[in-house]
Amino acid sequence: MRLLVTGGAGFIGSNYARWVLARTDDAVVVYDALTYAGSRESLRDVQGDPRLVFVQGDVCDREGLARAMAGCDAVVHFAAESHVDRSIAAPDAFVHTNCDGTNVVCDTARQLGLRKVVQVSTDEVYGSIGEGSFAETDRLAPRSPYSASKAGADLIALAYWETFGLPVSITRSSNNFGPFQHPEKLIPLFTTSLLDGRTVPLYGDGLNVRDWCHVDDNCAAIDAVLRLGRPGEIYNIAGGNELTNRDLTERLLALCGRDESFVRYVDDRLGHDRRYSVDAAKIAGLGWSPGRELDEALVSTVDWYRGNRWWWEPLSKAMGVGAAEGAGGDRGAGEARR
Repeated sequence: MRLLVTGGAGFIGSNYARWVLARTDDAVVVYDALTYAGSRESLRDVQGDPRLVFVQGDVCDREGLARAMAGCDAVVHFAAESHVDRSIAAPDAFVHTNCDGTNVVCDTARQLGLRKVVQVSTDEVYGSIGEGSFAETDRLAPRSPYSASKAGADLIALAYWETFGLPVSITRSSNNFGPFQHPEKLIPLFTTSLLDGRTVPLYGDGLNVRDWCHVDDNCAAIDAVLRLGRPGEIYNIAGGNELTNRDLTERLLALCGRDESFVRYVDDRLGHDRRYSVDAAKIAGLGWSPGRELDEALVSTVDWYRGNRWWWEPLSKAMGVGAAEGAGGDRGAGEARR
């Protein structure tokens, strides 16, 4: 099979391309606009694989996307603006890329007759839940421009199934972490800051709860949906590792050899959801379950950032992390997404 992976130079997309190349005989066409969150360096270790093709392009560019998609059997659609804080500051790009881009991906796939489209989404589309876990049939209640744009993208994808019969499936995962995640996100931001002896900013009281899923487990789940998922269906993906942001911070402090003095509390973010939780029983029916234990996965992730400064230091400098903190600026802990 020949796969088009949009956003394949980003965090989850690059890990998925690597996952497919390591475990299947499939060919992978990575299509990525190389915005600040995408880098060909994230694919450095697989660039010599003859099954990998890289095409730079925007998912909103119909002609460019059609050329890249031609000859492919399926598309796994990761390309998205994903940082909640950025969506609050500048929502237009999120609606354009996430909604318009998904429409172009689905329409192009329809015209070319692709066998499958996987729309990669997020548990944030459901909003916050005090107790229990969201099922795929629960209503959508997004509370940020980011999550609203992803909810809109999901509805666009489902409309292509209902209207045109385009074989689309949707995945909605909990927070991801692992190698090659941009240092604006919580775990890499805290890890790289602590490794460099800088303080880390924690929103509000630090008691917001997130479920953490290692990116390898999410890639395995997405691949199961690609190959076994039913068209028109949604599949939640959960790591089964619910932690408060405060608990997660304490674990990262210990792994980086720092103490409580490295934590500073900052004003909470606008519309900060208290707790996310999704029920993954449906995807378990496809034979998937998370394989990475949280503590082991956190150790390996911190070790990766410790040993791969070449990858993240230029990104941190571009963000101005050290300069902002040195000047007393506050950078709140964002969510760990695509």
